[in-house]
Amino acid sequence: MLGLTSIVLAAGLALAAPGHAQNAAEPAAAPAAAAPAAAAPAPAATPAAATPAIADPTLDASGKPFSKAVPGMGEPIPGAFTLQDQVTSTGREAHWFHNTVLLPLITIISLFVLLLLIWVIIRYRRSANPEPSRTSHNTFIEIVWTLVPVLILIAIAVPSIRLLAAQFKPAPKGAVTLKAIGNQWFWTYEYPDHGVNLTSNLLKEQSEVPAGQRYRTDADGPRLLAVDQRVVLPVGVPIRLQTTAQDVIHSWAIPAFWIKLDAVPGKINETSFTIEKPGLYFGQCSELCGARHGFMPIAVEAVSPEVFARWVASKGGKMPGTPAEPATSSANDSADDTANAASDAGAPTVNATAAPAVTNKPATQNPAGLGQADQ
Repeated sequence: MLGLTSIVLAAGLALAAPGHAQNAAEPAAAPAAAAPAAAAPAPAATPAAATPAIADPTLDASGKPFSKAVPGMGEPIPGAFTLQDQVTSTGREAHWFHNTVLLPLITIISLFVLLLLIWVIIRYRRSANPEPSRTSHNTFIEIVWTLVPVLILIAIAVPSIRLLAAQFKPAPKGAVTLKAIGNQWFWTYEYPDHGVNLTSNLLKEQSEVPAGQRYRTDADGPRLLAVDQRVVLPVGVPIRLQTTAQDVIHSWAIPAFWIKLDAVPGKINETSFTIEKPGLYFGQCSELCGARHGFMPIAVEAVSPEVFARWVASKGGKMPGTPAEPATSSANDSADDTANAASDAGAPTVNATAAPAVTNKPATQNPAGLGQADQ
């Protein structure tokens, strides 16, 4: 029975803690080589004529979504002994399973075992039982303590397997793909279908940055969770999350989505989810990845699909299905002139392939810029 208690208790704790605890304070000094810098400047925003001027409180003047952090929503609740409110269907099912099945079951088993221990200590102590029983077997008790744990494990296994399958179901057609790449110690993001790349760093406190540089405010989010560039995702649209890493194993975790997916170098892990409620949601790297492991926060801003499309345009990307802009005549003329010259000279035409652009740069290659956390 003690072994069963340990198994059930471990399962409950694993579900109850999808993220990891925050570090109490940032180290006084971090190695200069480990400090990630800013991402490359985003391409110019789409001209006003191509983007309808729709008033939306979640957009600032540049078209960038900027929802203010709401205490208790999408972030740890100080002093609360409970899971965060869930905003995905899988999260709500897991929340119910934890609160309705696992927690009561763990409590009942733990109290039952505790009462048995107390009863044995009192009833069979030496002074109360000087002549110990020589009974070595009891068929009824052995059947009960074998059968009852099996029934309990079956009762837990049925919803557990269903929940596990829901956590790793493939994303449907038309899902928005987000690729999260872990680095020591910051996150880079790619939207392969939209042509948008981001580098996200921790926002430091005002006292920790030089004058004139961006620092964390209450609107950005809690200390050690606010970032300079948030992930933006649409509400009500399936999201295909892919994770990988550049150096060591990281883990992309958002407790409010019931998402915790390891980012392993050389491997792509994938899951899917759908955000049901707009807002700002925070998480952290949940895999011990080095000295600054506690300073890899994640901030996801969930907005309407219309606002998401405008944000993609402001980042120089485009929505899938949007026709590509025709090449300029000067570029076409230059290419034609080059081909004609090679043909006239009688030289064979060589098909050259351009080297792919590097999107996942190490920290030392990212250009420095205003408002980044780790300079």
